[in-house]
Amino acid sequence: MCGIVGYVGKQQATPILIEGLRRLEYRGYDSAGLSILTHSGILQTRKKKGRIDEGLFRLTQSSPVLGTIGIGHTRWATHGPPSDENSHPHLDQTGKIAVVHNGVIENFDRIKQSLTGHTYKSATDTEVLAHLIGVHYEKVRKANQGSTDTETSTEPHPLALAVMNALKEVIGTYGIAVVCTDYPDLIVGARRGSPLIIGVGNGENFLASDASAIVAHTRQVVYLNDYDIVTVTPDRFKLETLGSGAASFKISQLEFTAEAAEKGEYAHFMLKEIFEQAKTIKNAFRGRLDKEEGTAKFGGLNMSSAELRAVDQVIITACGTSWHAALVGEFLFEELAHLPVEVEYASEFRYRNAPIEKNTLVLVITQSGETADTLAGLREAKRRGHKVLAICNVVGSTIAREADGGIYLHAGPEIGVASTKAFTSQVTVLTLLALLMGRIRMLSSRRGQAILEALEAVPAQIETILKKSAEIKKLAEKYSHARDFYFLGRLINFPVALEGALKLKEISYIHAEGYPAAEMKHGPIALIDENSPTVVLCPTDGMYDKVLSNLEVIRARKGPVIAIATEGNTDIHKIADDVIYVPACMEAVFPLLSIIPLQLLAYHIAVARGCDVDKPRNLAKSVTVE
Repeated sequence: MCGIVGYVGKQQATPILIEGLRRLEYRGYDSAGLSILTHSGILQTRKKKGRIDEGLFRLTQSSPVLGTIGIGHTRWATHGPPSDENSHPHLDQTGKIAVVHNGVIENFDRIKQSLTGHTYKSATDTEVLAHLIGVHYEKVRKANQGSTDTETSTEPHPLALAVMNALKEVIGTYGIAVVCTDYPDLIVGARRGSPLIIGVGNGENFLASDASAIVAHTRQVVYLNDYDIVTVTPDRFKLETLGSGAASFKISQLEFTAEAAEKGEYAHFMLKEIFEQAKTIKNAFRGRLDKEEGTAKFGGLNMSSAELRAVDQVIITACGTSWHAALVGEFLFEELAHLPVEVEYASEFRYRNAPIEKNTLVLVITQSGETADTLAGLREAKRRGHKVLAICNVVGSTIAREADGGIYLHAGPEIGVASTKAFTSQVTVLTLLALLMGRIRMLSSRRGQAILEALEAVPAQIETILKKSAEIKKLAEKYSHARDFYFLGRLINFPVALEGALKLKEISYIHAEGYPAAEMKHGPIALIDENSPTVVLCPTDGMYDKVLSNLEVIRARKGPVIAIATEGNTDIHKIADDVIYVPACMEAVFPLLSIIPLQLLAYHIAVARGCDVDKPRNLAKSVTVE
């Protein structure tokens, strides 16, 4: 949720940190700050509540700070409200050590009470951690009696040792970066439950919580594992494991470029990512279609056909938009493979003692690969001895590395907080996986081939829907003053209704709810009036007459209706106030088409209301704390 970036090298650190923090804005934040070690060995800290350009950047312009090593942070408040004082970095009692931190120190209050005589300037758990590191550093320094021969020593660096000793007292999650005035060319980083990566440069190195912060400078990265501690200098880095000595590592190449994380010609990242979906869906199925056999093929499942055939049940666990994709997947698995499926909120699954049958396959779905609840669900399923596959977008992420196998989305970086292209990529992958499981069991090759043909047609069909953006914009302006919205769908389209409602509430702050269409009669219809628009997903399929009946009930109570209908259906105009048409398609792929106008509707309504589309209030892109 929060963001970390660190730099040590020969360039001025401040502009690099500011640029990195800007690239982390999408993660969600309420304040930003940085600490620079100047050439004279003085620790200079600048931090400010609010947006980077309006706060921290102006502060560094009016009060410049020079130095070639520093750490920066964007904060999403947990302990203590958003304020200048609660912003990171935080200093220890001596003022020699600065710390930035993502995560939550659960026992910070107990630690705080044990540190007698300390004075605190904030209400944060991070400042307590900084003080604890400072206490341990003084102990290490005295034990070493001033020795500075750390270049050839096999023992941990004194600052790294102090961090290690402090973290042994900590309960909770952390991704941290630490600098100290005694070491003007060194940063110490550590992680447990909150992502942290090393960026490997030439005569300069980086630390970051997200690759997008440093991709403009290097595409060579090392992903830290839980309990890893790293010391970083301009020329090298040393990786150790808390209490276990040297740690192994692999230098990975980032799949995306700095340009991929730019808005380009679009007003917002969200709009860019909506318009990328014809391409990203194609990326999700490229190389995975076996047209001759009418099935799908994956290289990373690490399961044989016999193992897949032995699966008796599937449990899918996810959060937010990924959970809605999972609900679409539930329908697809049951329809195509006749497999019983349970979809679980990851935040609940990790704590429930739900009985899970022996031959159950667990799927975890995540865009970032770092969602705390989903990661905990993965670990719980593995602890119980179940095979866990991940559907994930970020190569090298924690969930991608810890799963037994999985499927990458290849959607590229998703910067907009409100997920769009990740959802359609997830649904595409779930369609293919359900098809594979169906073909292993009882689904005919002819039907499999028909599904593949329908899926291949989707990118071009999406392009035709995207051309309606101006039309949808006019519709959005018409309804932008509504206080309540309702979204209705049946069967596979019910999750799309949920996702459409989520998109609208996330970025426009309009109260919105999604329901199975028939459920309106069981309570929610009491809320319908002439000021409450309802978006109804009504493709021309086997449920069309049923959905039409539900629509009539809303119209009878003077509720405005926006219909998402199949091209060629002219009768719908007799009932609906407004209609957005999508191309005719197979039922299994209709969610991939119908979600596009809902995303555009939410986007244009948010813009009409003057909302900050890419940085909605209170939200973070990746929820890495519980």
